[in-house]
Amino acid sequence: MTRHGPMNEFCWMDLKTRDPSGTAAFFSSVLGWDFAVDEEDWRRAVKISAGADRIGGVSDLAQPVYPPGTPPHIAYYLAVDDVDHRTDRAVANGARVVVPPFDAGDQGRIATLIDPVGAVLSLWRPRGFAGWPVSATAEGTPHHAVLACEDPERARDFYTRTTGTPLGRAAFREARPAPTGTGAGSAPQWELALAVDDPDAVIRRARAHGPDLVTLAGEGRRRAVRLRSPEGLTFLIQARDQSSGPDR
Repeated sequence: MTRHGPMNEFCWMDLKTRDPSGTAAFFSSVLGWDFAVDEEDWRRAVKISAGADRIGGVSDLAQPVYPPGTPPHIAYYLAVDDVDHRTDRAVANGARVVVPPFDAGDQGRIATLIDPVGAVLSLWRPRGFAGWPVSATAEGTPHHAVLACEDPERARDFYTRTTGTPLGRAAFREARPAPTGTGAGSAPQWELALAVDDPDAVIRRARAHGPDLVTLAGEGRRRAVRLRSPEGLTFLIQARDQSSGPDR
């Protein structure tokens, strides 16, 4: 297999939504992403591009393949050398298999797991095209992936043991548990940090769609910006010159 993307890194995403047109309109307006049918794909799937780089796809949760009530979410794909072997390693290290390894046509081999801290991910050995390039520089391109959970060291150790090496361009951070009895909180999930030239411009464009679609924490270079679509799909936003790698 010819490698076109990173190994042992998240390199693709799928926006699973009940409002494909609204989702495309929002992220096109706020981040400048392009949503278009891939004419070379026999499925005629909608692909997302940041500049010249394809970074993800879109799936309609109204399709019968998805169980009724499946909430909107983003599926992330981690490139590995051998899906079957890495799935076995993941299970040995505490993961639970949701979808066992299978061949997804000409897209490659895939398995979906829940890691020991509760985050969902898919292992992917691509065929041919292998996701976004590490060197992508367009506005809104992926920078690194972040997993916030109560035990980040356990999560970091799981991924190192499963892949055989520390994940590239990934950060593990501590998330405090929600107070008992509040009903707040949710299972840990991977989030993608996007590099943009002007975070303040992104914030203004998002707030034009709704005042609660951006949340801010901290100040200056340590400021955390979370962008949320009207349907609840989230990304972290950071200035392109903030750092060369994730804050681990």
